[in-house]
Amino acid sequence: MSSPLSHINAAGEANMVDVSDKQVSQRSAIAEGYIYMSAAALTAIADQTNAKGDVLATARIAGIQAAKQTAQLIPLCHPLALSKVAVDFQIEADKGRIRIESLCKLAGKTGVEMEALTACSVAALTLFDMCKAADPAMRIDGIRVLLKEGGKTGRWQA
Repeated sequence: MSSPLSHINAAGEANMVDVSDKQVSQRSAIAEGYIYMSAAALTAIADQTNAKGDVLATARIAGIQAAKQTAQLIPLCHPLALSKVAVDFQIEADKGRIRIESLCKLAGKTGVEMEALTACSVAALTLFDMCKAADPAMRIDGIRVLLKEGGKTGRWQA
């Protein structure tokens, strides 16, 4: 009896998927998320007057590092040799938020959606950490995969 869930074996136990027979292909994923905060906190980020320093640069590095550590953080994820990780931000002051977008790429046997989601999530958490003194009521929201390409299923877009 097999399970329709790829990370559950026939006995109902957690199981790392065997990708050894899959073909190597170019794979990529883009994720997005938002952090909502006060106008004062957004201004401090934009003007680089936050007491903790360059908030966006720190969050970018944290997101990149997180993508590279995804297999250490998420059980059953394969360790991947990422060829590209990018984390970008758009301050949307009129909406009281920062949009975070992450991109992960590789040539491999499994997708990079979890790496893109992890990069986006940790970048948002880093923004929260660096701005919590200015606005403890911040909210992280809307983290999702926007696009994935490669592998047997090809292209998927939200």
